Amino acid sequence: MSKYEVTQAQWKAVMGGKNPSFFQSAASASNDNRPVESVSWDDTQVFIKALNSAYPKMGFRLPSEAEWEYACRAGTTTRFYWGDDLAYTKIGDYAWYGDNSNKQTHDVGGKLPNAWNLHDMSGNVLEWVQDRYADYTSTPVTDPIGPENSGRKIFRGGFFAVDPGYCRSAYRSNDRPPGIMLGNIGFRLARFRFP
Repeated sequence: MSKYEVTQAQWKAVMGGKNPSFFQSAASASNDNRPVESVSWDDTQVFIKALNSAYPKMGFRLPSEAEWEYACRAGTTTRFYWGDDLAYTKIGDYAWYGDNSNKQTHDVGGKLPNAWNLHDMSGNVLEWVQDRYADYTSTPVTDPIGPENSGRKIFRGGFFAVDPGYCRSAYRSNDRPPGIMLGNIGFRLARFRFP
């Protein structure tokens, strides 16, 4: 799992200089370290295909939903990866969310990481995952990917304009069609394991 969300600079390097992000600076490259957003799930697949063409042995992909939550929690079972934080007194140290972000994205890595040194898992931008949407079942399932006939994808994590409760490690955002682009959704990369 990548340490940070994919940045605007990384997106431009792979996609030939095009930057779809709403939160960017027209006057300079000063916002290139902000997460790329306003990208659809379909766009992430184009980016990943281009990246894997350039680096064929790396095996980049989106994480599954289960992988994403496992990485977010970093071995914890609390509401947030920094603890239960019932009064939300610590969230500002770990996440860009509605009360501290000025309703915009910020450079990746600006807040404290989780125990596995992953940044912005609970804020800044929501993150697309690979899986198709399905309601959770009452039967235990290992790493479900959703039904074949689902045309909807999932994103996880909190973002820069939400209340703190939406930044919980278990929070599962609304599903969307894979072609939708919103100014609050980005992504981070995972890699296939090679023998």
